[in-house]
Amino acid sequence: MIGDTSMPAIEIGRICVKVAGREAGRKCVIVDIIDENFVLITGPKSLTGVKRRRVNIKHIEPLDVKIDIERGASDEDVLKALENSNLVDFMKEKVKIKTTPI
Repeated sequence: MIGDTSMPAIEIGRICVKVAGREAGRKCVIVDIIDENFVLITGPKSLTGVKRRRVNIKHIEPLDVKIDIERGASDEDVLKALENSNLVDFMKEKVKIKTTPI
């Protein structure tokens, strides 16, 4: 996995899709990195229905889209950055999650 450049990095401003939990299939933005396993994300809730919370990085799938925000940016700042990048409609689209039977 190290050196694999095709996989987008977990970084502040990276847009992701939640792949687990009640918000699975919804897009979110990484606002802060807590440690190697957890990040702080937000939808923002008013836009995507994903509220600001700490999530395990195994529960999100990074996309190749990134916005320019500060670490710990407020939901208003995230919304402004999404509007400036013309990504509001993109964020509202839900993603169909492929589930693999266990």
